[in-house]
Order: sequence, then C-alpha cells, then structure tokens
Amino acid sequence: MDCLFCKIVAGEIPARKFYEDEQVVAFHDINPQAPVHFLVIPKKHISTLNHLSEEDKPLAGHVLYTAQQLALEQGCEAGFRVVMNCNDQGGQTVHHIHMHVLGQRQMHWPPG
Repeated sequence: MDCLFCKIVAGEIPARKFYEDEQVVAFHDINPQAPVHFLVIPKKHISTLNHLSEEDKPLAGHVLYTAQQLALEQGCEAGFRVVMNCNDQGGQTVHHIHMHVLGQRQMHWPPG
C-alpha cells in the first residue's frame, strides 16, 4: 500500500483525526490555510473524482454530508469553503479523493 491516506486510514501513519465512522475519516490538515482546515476522506481508496463509479454515489454523498456536519461542529456557521482537486493539473497531490474544509476566516475568489 503506497497511498498516504490509505496508510492514515489503516493507522500506519499518525494524523490528527477527530472523526471516524465506518465510511470516512476526518483529520486536521498538516499545513492549515485557515483557522479551521481539515480533510474528509473515504476509507475506500478512490484515486480521483474521475474514478468514482455509480456504486460510489452514496459514499460521495456521505463525504459531503460529513464535511458539512463537521464544519458546523468546528464553529463555521458563518461560512466555510469545501475544495476537492482532481488530478495533477487540478492541484491534486495525494491520489485518494479527499475534501478540504476551510473556515473561520473570510474566503476570497479567486483563491490566492
């Protein structure tokens, strides 16, 4: 297993996890870009958004719903940003789908 996030899911690499259920894990970003910055990842390895299948639709919905619930629990009621990158040109550096959630600061568009 060479995937960094699969190793986090398996407990082989430490992460600042703060939520886990049967389908997803959430942990704080190691290089936060906002006062609140965490990732939500599925436990199932899916390389990119382009690799989602029909059977993954419920899992993808669960990742999004979990991100929303955790953002509110982390005090981001005033607003937050959710980001998913796809492939190298889209800025994806770990090829295991993951959702960044950033909050508790004013977000701007386009991002810096």
